[in-house]
Amino acid sequence: MHFADGVIPEDYLGYVRHKYLWILGGIILLFILLVVSISVGAAGVPPYDVFLSLVNGTIDRITVFLHSTAIPAEELSSTDRIVWNIRLPQALAAIVAGIGLSVAGVAMQSILRNPLGSPFTLGISNAGAFGAAVSVILLGTGQMHSSVADAVTVSNPYLTTIVAFFFCLIATAVILLISRVRGASPEVMVLAGVAISSLFTAGTMFLQYFADDTQLAAVVFWTFGDVSRAGWQELGLMALVVAGATLYFVANRWNYNAIDAGDETAKGLGVNVEAIRNVGMVVAALVSAVIVSFLGVIGFVGLVCPHMVRRLIGDDQRFLIPGSCVMGGILLLASDTVARIIVAPYVLPVAVLTAFLGAPTFIYLLLRGYRR
Repeated sequence: MHFADGVIPEDYLGYVRHKYLWILGGIILLFILLVVSISVGAAGVPPYDVFLSLVNGTIDRITVFLHSTAIPAEELSSTDRIVWNIRLPQALAAIVAGIGLSVAGVAMQSILRNPLGSPFTLGISNAGAFGAAVSVILLGTGQMHSSVADAVTVSNPYLTTIVAFFFCLIATAVILLISRVRGASPEVMVLAGVAISSLFTAGTMFLQYFADDTQLAAVVFWTFGDVSRAGWQELGLMALVVAGATLYFVANRWNYNAIDAGDETAKGLGVNVEAIRNVGMVVAALVSAVIVSFLGVIGFVGLVCPHMVRRLIGDDQRFLIPGSCVMGGILLLASDTVARIIVAPYVLPVAVLTAFLGAPTFIYLLLRGYRR
């Protein structure tokens, strides 16, 4: 944004400062929540010990990387094993998944100019659930492992993930093909997503009807959504995809601001609306497909978080995109933490809690918005 004589008004500086402070406060809250999340569980670890383990462990691993050596297993304390081998991957998976779902949601809402736009509105999660059902029931990959029931195991978890990812991409391709036939309008894409979602839901129900008890349990547990499924290798892949997608959306923040003003206005400003819309949909779908295929179906994060951030810092995509990322990490990490302790020693799937929290929160936001 340019101002006459290069002078930036104080009101604008205050406007920007206010939004940056909200985002910075969210990042600090997210780090505090990360320490608290790692500290709670069946074996409690004091938050101060968690903080020391994170700091010292990070320094040790940087040293190992620089000198190409390995940390002897006997030098790891019980606290380090709990923090680095069990709880930190789960907490980071919750943060990465929350960021990915939120940034995909805020991009879809802007691209489609529809407040109900999200990865799940377009049927991507249901396509992933259908893919998992195909893998478990038809390809015989066994039972999906879940922290909810240790007896539930899977003979080939990577095949289940690959098949789920494949069907997520099929759903995205069908939506884009329909939009090209009818024109890439927001309404066509949303309605196509609703139809695709219903189709894959029906397919999953059809497969479940012919499944035996163990196969049915595996499919149901997979659809719950569980961040504890991801190890360091899966976390690295998710983080790479989410980081790339976030950078893409941030790079197109001005295009999304223009589209928010209307397609004709955006075209008048030189924005290739159809290309931005189609590419953005593919990137958002890719992020959603990776997260759904590794963790299962986690709803409402991509739908609710952008609306919560809009209430705090407005619709400017320069701040809305990073703000939504931070809020997504906070919401999913907090949900996972509560899910692990609310009915201890049992562990609820995080998707159950996000649905319980997300549905009333979203209704409240809608009602509050309509009163304005």
